[in-house]
Amino acid sequence: MSLLNGLRILDLSTVLMGPYGSQILGDYGADVIKVEAPEGDVVRQIGPTRNAAMGPLFLNVNRSKRDISLDLKRPESRSAILRLVQTVDVLVTNIRPRAMARLGLSYEDLAEANPRLIYAAYVGYGQTGPYADRPAYDDLIQGGACISHGFVRAGGKPAYVPAAIVDRIVGMAGVNAILAAVIERSNSGKGQKIEIPMFETMVSMIMGDHMGGLTYDPPLDKGGYARHLSADRRPYETKDGYICALVYNDGHWQRFFHAIGRSDILENDDRFSSFNKRMANIDSVYATLSEFLLTKTTAEWLKIFETADVPAMPMHSYESVIEDPHLVATGFFEAEEHPTEGKLRRMAVPVSFSRTPAQSTRPAPALGEHGPEILAEVGFSESEIAELQNSGALYVKEKV
Repeated sequence: MSLLNGLRILDLSTVLMGPYGSQILGDYGADVIKVEAPEGDVVRQIGPTRNAAMGPLFLNVNRSKRDISLDLKRPESRSAILRLVQTVDVLVTNIRPRAMARLGLSYEDLAEANPRLIYAAYVGYGQTGPYADRPAYDDLIQGGACISHGFVRAGGKPAYVPAAIVDRIVGMAGVNAILAAVIERSNSGKGQKIEIPMFETMVSMIMGDHMGGLTYDPPLDKGGYARHLSADRRPYETKDGYICALVYNDGHWQRFFHAIGRSDILENDDRFSSFNKRMANIDSVYATLSEFLLTKTTAEWLKIFETADVPAMPMHSYESVIEDPHLVATGFFEAEEHPTEGKLRRMAVPVSFSRTPAQSTRPAPALGEHGPEILAEVGFSESEIAELQNSGALYVKEKV
């Protein structure tokens, strides 16, 4: 028995945020039906491919799903969606609310077909504010949620984190909200609409660290957590590369200085004497640490830190992390034989459960791969399916 056995999800989301969230639910055992337009989700085109429309970003965010391709602008497709909605527990969308309303697929429309439906809408901004109708993308929200400002406060230029962290984080926030609504429905018997806004979710996360003196009224400072904003809070250069080390609490510093034969610093340099003193002088403390770490190789420091029980990690590249001995031992990068893409490397579900293991249930699907099968399950006859296909409302890829 899987964790979410029996939970059925209709996923109208595209690109990354919604699909990442629905993949997590699929890995946990939900039956996820991905709905794509006939031209396919745009992420199918991103990255190097063996076959057209099966790029690595798509493969890594759409496993554990079945796929149906419908042209939602056609009335026949809306009828198909309404019949599917009657059989699902959750609908996920990141189509802007006004567009969903124009398609006749608003929460109010679909709740008439299924009052128990949980309608999870990923939106850019909370829908009661002036930004409600604006488009939102990961880069925009990184800037708006103060991530880019953090680089400035740390002494650099405004920048974006080189990963779609907003899409991923908000995708996971949606999973939390969906599962909370599923639990509530088990008590009330009623569905409801959920809105998961990118902007507010990320401001909540980032400012949780950086509200600082802005927490108080009037403010005590301009906000910002000094340790996070220190220019020397970064991977440290060694004799032959870089290392990520966090010498943080009193015990760490005592063992670190003892390991390098400099216990005198704790006795003679007031900046290192206590946690509060280190935080007050964090820039010079980290700058001093960076000078020490230049004196040995990365391997030498990793051994020293391990012996001293001080947190440290190598600074991996995208290639080297695949060979990390811990990830190799835990089997995190799994071999997969994809039916069309051949041999692939897949990442395991990172969360473990003692009794009901979570794992990928199927490889990422081809466009429209399961359309006829899905429609047949909800009562469409062969002739009705053929009619949808002939009208252009349903796309089914011809088998080679």
